[in-house]
Amino acid sequence: MSDETLRLLSMAERAATQRLDDALRSAGADLDQWRVLSLLADRGGCPMNVVAEHALMLAPKCSKLVDRMVSANLVLRRPDEHDRRRVLIFASARGRAALARWDAAVAGVRDRFTEIVGSDVAVLDELLRRLATGMERSPEPDPAAG
Repeated sequence: MSDETLRLLSMAERAATQRLDDALRSAGADLDQWRVLSLLADRGGCPMNVVAEHALMLAPKCSKLVDRMVSANLVLRRPDEHDRRRVLIFASARGRAALARWDAAVAGVRDRFTEIVGSDVAVLDELLRRLATGMERSPEPDPAAG
């Protein structure tokens, strides 16, 4: 992969994040809240470590976000039925309603991305998934090893 490819990947990520954030802010939300509720609406109850990983956040920051979302009645904490020591996070009815509004705000951004990429959108999804998965699995190269 060339330096230019890495730069272009960074540019695309920044532009996508900014457009999503702008759309969500206009709907009274932010990107982190949207990621959390999207996960919970899709999968149901999840432990905090799964929520943090999906939202691309460190656990302490995610915990504070979830605290604020609990206060706003967007998510609920419940004990895990199979392991009472674990706590699962669920989307509340109010959270699902908010997510529907937020998804509507994001729809225009998603449509624009699809318009730009065209029929290659499935290929792009697969390439990015493969890249993300591969980067998670492979260790960082050791600069001292030569």
